Amino acid sequence: QKMLLQLQDLVDIVRSNPSYLIALTLGALMVIDVHARDVTLKMCEDGVSSPKEFSWVSQLRYYWEDQEDLPGLGSPGFIVRQIQASFPYGMEYLGNTPRLVITPLTDR
Repeated sequence: QKMLLQLQDLVDIVRSNPSYLIALTLGALMVIDVHARDVTLKMCEDGVSSPKEFSWVSQLRYYWEDQEDLPGLGSPGFIVRQIQASFPYGMEYLGNTPRLVITPLTDR
């Protein structure tokens, strides 16, 4: 429910006629949020109830780790996990580009 309210807030901001750059950024965020909503609903419908189930571990997930000695990081920070892979997130800039859609095929 909270996810849907946040998505509606983004829609309201976009409808308020923001600057081009803000609208572009919010458009990309909305596509990502709609995809997250769809993935979450699908996992609920499929009865995913454990963080060890493949439907969950196959998602790209971000975590904040407070450990002092993280492999490759050496200090607390963001960790990216998917399946059995885990690596430090480098805060790389991927650009502010529009996204049309995220489908199960483009999500791979």
